[in-house]
Amino acid sequence: MKNTGTLKVTTPTEREVVMTRVFDAPRRLVFDALTKPELFKRWFGPRGWSLAVCEIDPKAGGAWRWVLRGPDGTNMGMRGVYQEIVPPERLVSSEKFDDYPGESLNTLVLLEQGGKTTLTITVLYESQEIRDAVIKSGVEHGAAECYDKLAELLASRGTPGLEKGASPS
Repeated sequence: MKNTGTLKVTTPTEREVVMTRVFDAPRRLVFDALTKPELFKRWFGPRGWSLAVCEIDPKAGGAWRWVLRGPDGTNMGMRGVYQEIVPPERLVSSEKFDDYPGESLNTLVLLEQGGKTTLTITVLYESQEIRDAVIKSGVEHGAAECYDKLAELLASRGTPGLEKGASPS
């Protein structure tokens, strides 16, 4: 896994990681792919991994739970609660991994211009130590691969639930 250069990753403060990616799709389709389990499970996770659990309740106070399963059977679980959802432009949620310390606050913003959508996610960690441990774990490469898979899904407009005329969430 590596970042193909389509994902920009910065660390603007000692507790934050900001990831930005442009998709060739309207933001309502990107939003749907982020909030509809039937679409989310088609792109989330590095290649070779599957999403064994995909629960998403996209409303303020709604919980989400995902468990990735690796090719060797290893599970990696994470969960959180949505604090704010503004379709199709903003998702704010907590995030906690089952086997890693700390909890982060994730603020995802979608901006559309000329039919392309810029996704920016700001992840705020409890401490610089936790942020640095996450960076060392290879999050950039895993996220880049996930977003590459999302771009592939968005390019296939014939996907059920992702047609050009699909209703926004």
